[in-house]
Amino acid sequence: MPRMRAVDAAVAILEIEGATQAFGLPGAAINPFYSAMRAHGGISHVLARHVEGASHMADGYSRAKPGNIGICIGTSGPAGTDMITGLYAAWADSIPMLCITGQAPVAKLDKEDFQAVDIASIAAPVTKLAKTVLEAGQVPQVFQQAFHLMRSGRPGPVLIDLPIDVQLAEIEFDPATYQPLPVHRPTATRAQAEKAIDLLLAAERPLLIAGGGIVNAGGEDLLVELAETLGVPVIPTLMGWGVIPDDHALMAGMAGLQTSHRYGNANLLASDFVLGIGNRWANRHTGGLDTYRAGRTFVHVDIEPTQIGRVFAPDYGIVSDARAALELFVEVARERRDAGQTRDYSGWAAECAERKRTLQRKTHFTEIPIKPQRVYEEMNKAFGPETRYVTTIGLSQIAGAQFLHVYKPRHWINAGQAGPLGWTGPAALGVAKAVPDEPVVALSGDYDFQFMIEELAVGAQFNLPYVHVVVNNSYLGLIRQSQRAFDMDYHVQLSFENINSPEVGGYGVDHVKVAEGLGCKAIRVTDPDELGDAFAKAQGMAAEFRVPVVVEVILERVTNIAMGVELTGVNEFEDLAISSDDAPTAVALLD
Repeated sequence: MPRMRAVDAAVAILEIEGATQAFGLPGAAINPFYSAMRAHGGISHVLARHVEGASHMADGYSRAKPGNIGICIGTSGPAGTDMITGLYAAWADSIPMLCITGQAPVAKLDKEDFQAVDIASIAAPVTKLAKTVLEAGQVPQVFQQAFHLMRSGRPGPVLIDLPIDVQLAEIEFDPATYQPLPVHRPTATRAQAEKAIDLLLAAERPLLIAGGGIVNAGGEDLLVELAETLGVPVIPTLMGWGVIPDDHALMAGMAGLQTSHRYGNANLLASDFVLGIGNRWANRHTGGLDTYRAGRTFVHVDIEPTQIGRVFAPDYGIVSDARAALELFVEVARERRDAGQTRDYSGWAAECAERKRTLQRKTHFTEIPIKPQRVYEEMNKAFGPETRYVTTIGLSQIAGAQFLHVYKPRHWINAGQAGPLGWTGPAALGVAKAVPDEPVVALSGDYDFQFMIEELAVGAQFNLPYVHVVVNNSYLGLIRQSQRAFDMDYHVQLSFENINSPEVGGYGVDHVKVAEGLGCKAIRVTDPDELGDAFAKAQGMAAEFRVPVVVEVILERVTNIAMGVELTGVNEFEDLAISSDDAPTAVALLD
């Protein structure tokens, strides 16, 4: 039996399991692992500037393509605690990601050794497994179990903590005989599929709610086929956006309190039946449950048994992988159609399409300073259907979801549940690493951009080009808007007179200088008519120089974006809404 260091076995397993892209920072307690990566040669590594940034890079890498599992590596102590936000973001959105930390020697644990912390206990609530390996002989099995857990059931992240003496210890391990464990995913039964489809066909105005579980399962083609077979409109959740193209006749819009369309909310409120697949009934999607559930029958399909009934008890629940369930749903739907047992939903679908045609929000503003809505209008023109958008939180993300168009799965990459500020830039770098030949566009407000801004240097050093659109109002815009309920504007303004950059006009940070100082290219835009040229120039610069290109757009300081606390009570700020009288304009904006 071959003998090797435990870290050499671990690195060999990473390659066999297909996890070959790492992001991280070396340190004394993890240097043995880095020596194994160097010797083995099968793992690509990107040196981050901050361990939290590395965790978001690994997260973005995992989200970009089916089957990807990004790796985040750090040393002992604060490196592990820096990873917690990244683990939380991945765990909350069901993203597989492997975090590996160094640790003090086993004999030094619980002795308050330098940079020794019980990271496994800290990470446990936001991982599927968090384990400090105390015996070197367990290393292969722990890594094997990690990949099994990350891929089975509801996907999620794992943290493995390796004491330095465990890393260095020799063990017997034969990579040639290693086999990944079989992946377990629950599957719906034929009887369950028949019951779900028959409940749908008993309704007059049914909808399909398409969640992120469909993306994780690679079931988007089947979701569209099911919708087309039955003629039933689809409402994607924020995490499911892209499973059906925005311009598809049966795409009925997103519903919710913030990241939603006027027509999406109206269509959901007009429905009498909802089949939710791979979704969580997140509160920003549902709002008040009495309003959301009123007059509707619900069927819920999810891979995680404890999700069924967690937010509310559906009329019928099915525990299943989304793709496995959709395969059966399509099979049953075809049989019902061929037997003449389906209903004609063309009138209902036409009603939804008419709301989509007329219930738009205004985007074409010509004012200076620039209104944010115009930015998204110009982004839709400048960036094609192959663009992968990356964003996390704030008015920029909310408005982006209201106004941008997405046509493919994994082309809206969003830290949906956790929404950590600073996630966008590092995640975009991870996405760019995963899809080096595809256009990647990040979207941030100025505050999100300033979190982890140092990671721009990673893109410059490792030639990871993408376009980063920064909509700068020098405000914590979302918090400012929520403070209206308290009649205050308190510690949310970021503006000041920059003594080194008077040209930024009181907006404070000179993002162009910072980006250029970190080795990137940057453009500042103050006139809405120059947005299109700026976006085109940025794409050209990213391709030429192979670095991130920042497009900073100077916005008006205060803009209120549509949102509310109930689906029936979203404040549209009527000067920004388009009514049915403006239908020709609405159609033009859709196009």
